[in-house]
Amino acid sequence: MPIARSIIRRVILALAAPILSAAFVGAVAPNATEPTKPSFESLAGQLLIASPDMRDPRFDHAVILVVRHDRGGALGVVINMPAGERSLGELLAAIGDKRTDAAAKVPVFVGGPVEPDMALVVHSAEYRCPGTLDIDGHVALSTSPQILRDIAGKAGPKQSLFAFGYAGWGAGQLDGEMAHNVWFTAPEDPKLVFDAERDKVWDLAMARRTRDL
Repeated sequence: MPIARSIIRRVILALAAPILSAAFVGAVAPNATEPTKPSFESLAGQLLIASPDMRDPRFDHAVILVVRHDRGGALGVVINMPAGERSLGELLAAIGDKRTDAAAKVPVFVGGPVEPDMALVVHSAEYRCPGTLDIDGHVALSTSPQILRDIAGKAGPKQSLFAFGYAGWGAGQLDGEMAHNVWFTAPEDPKLVFDAERDKVWDLAMARRTRDL
């Protein structure tokens, strides 16, 4: 997979968060190249649904919320790979907040293979904190530690999904994978992102796909 840093730098600036630049790791698509068509259609705010023939085990039956997609690359968060639970107190301790009244446990997810120690929160769009990135008016993304404090203080978003790591693609890489039929697409739906049982998300997203292979 190619090394691409420009897209993450732009997202870092947008989020105003201390995220380190990193290599982007997309799904396996042999000879994937950027399409030569002059037009460009962003997939930001869409769901990527791994095809049944996905050859990369990291994305087997993955459903990814696309956070950003432009000519410089793309970034997304896998929403259907649970990784257990952690207490809010444990998450707060990781950012230096020693609050002892945050014993509630929250599900956490594997958001992707890039920066697996970095926490991201996909959440309903009514909530904002410094650096929150609106995705499509319905869901947003925050990486600021403030969102953890607000959730612990009952002032956070109505709905949220905690993920560690993300999926990313360099310039033209996702476009090439789409050309090689690696992914289906479907409109983002908050019910799929936050409410549906995780082991059913892939099937439900497949039923709503708008792009067939």
